[in-house]
Amino acid sequence: MPKAQLTVFITRPIPTECIVALKKYARVIIRRTDSIITRTELLRGIRQADILLPILTDAIDDQVLAAAPKLKLIANFGAGYNNIDVTAATKRGVLISNTPDVLTDTTAELAITLLLAVARRVVWADQQMRTGRYPGWGPLQYLGHGVSGKTLGIIGLGRIGSRVAEIAHHGFGMHILYYTKHKERDVEKSLGAKKVPLTSLLRRSDFVTLHVPLTRETTHLISQPQLAQMKSTAFLINTSRGPVVNEAAVVQAVRQQRIAGAGFDVYEHEPRLTPGLAALPNVVLLPHIGSATHETRVAMGMLAVKNIIAFIKHQRLPSVVNHPARSV
Repeated sequence: MPKAQLTVFITRPIPTECIVALKKYARVIIRRTDSIITRTELLRGIRQADILLPILTDAIDDQVLAAAPKLKLIANFGAGYNNIDVTAATKRGVLISNTPDVLTDTTAELAITLLLAVARRVVWADQQMRTGRYPGWGPLQYLGHGVSGKTLGIIGLGRIGSRVAEIAHHGFGMHILYYTKHKERDVEKSLGAKKVPLTSLLRRSDFVTLHVPLTRETTHLISQPQLAQMKSTAFLINTSRGPVVNEAAVVQAVRQQRIAGAGFDVYEHEPRLTPGLAALPNVVLLPHIGSATHETRVAMGMLAVKNIIAFIKHQRLPSVVNHPARSV
């Protein structure tokens, strides 16, 4: 397809180097406002697009796809793609790509950061200092929980979950339990990890961290019954997808001291918080910064661009999500 006939619509600013690389191959239209795109803006912008480069907050459903008769590729800026109706896109012959792998280390690092923050009450202690409420050192002041040698339960042992396991085991000597569909023999051999049923993982773990995609099966995977199985001294960490956790149930569990606390980087109703969550001092809340390093966001953008360029050149895409029903 000639370059002049290709139009790529980008719904939000991405790193400049990604734009520069893409402009060598296609006509690029960028929405310059760095905020979540409205439905009206999305429908208007996608109308003449051959290729769409959206981000994870952009809901690409069948109505949006119907408004874009020329659309042939959605190059999602993110490892996840639950913002896209994959079935509808596939039926319409639209390819979908994503950006896996490049954010593995960054997201795993943040999961460990949240784990340490909730265990040692870092955010709350920082606020104590900033507001002049530190009374001076004392043996019983600001006590948290240790991490070294504790048991970490990992739900979902994919790329990110496996990296979290490596950091936790080699860095802190943590014992690793995991719950996933398949037995991960390499991780078991290198880290001494053990695959256990979900009930056993929840009952035995001092920290439970989530690393699963959002599907019908994983929605509210952690809710009141699962929280009731956790230790009263245990912490829950979520850096996967917000709706995996029933946050109202977490609010109640923390208030009633049925778990010790939680750390979130993603939210059930993002960007809105579940009522009561922000009032809990033993819950750490981050604004979805799992992949938020300059290096990682550039790498994500460049992988999205590589998928687009491969499509333009009629080459195999580096990371394809679906297999359309008709040729594009």
